Amino acid sequence: MGAVDKIKPEHNVKDSFSSLVGGVLKVISIERGKISCSLDVKSPILNAYDGMHGGAVAAVAERIAIACVRTIIGKEKDIFLSELSISYLSAAPKKVELVVDGSVIKSGRNVTVVAVDFRLKESGRLAYMTRATFYNMPVSSL
Repeated sequence: MGAVDKIKPEHNVKDSFSSLVGGVLKVISIERGKISCSLDVKSPILNAYDGMHGGAVAAVAERIAIACVRTIIGKEKDIFLSELSISYLSAAPKKVELVVDGSVIKSGRNVTVVAVDFRLKESGRLAYMTRATFYNMPVSSL
């Protein structure tokens, strides 16, 4: 899908982006504070140069980070994303499999920080590094 292509009808519905991102992820393992997934770089998450689109990197990182937080903090507490930083170290080309590892770095009363790394499965080379900061609600009084 390039910049001039139209959005397919099956993707132009409420919450279709979750299905779009979820369709390329496969869970490898889940532990307390850690999640590992496999990701196939394929259409529709490609950019015009046949590499993984930066927006898709952010969407996958956010989804994995939220899932990591939820292994520590139950659904009884609301969370919201405060910050998401991404380092684009190298491109992930079309038809490559990535291993996406998320882990909780710090989980406190008010804040939880998660790191999510994207590595090429074949070589282990790091393609993208992300860090997400979440506020746990309600925030305690200071």
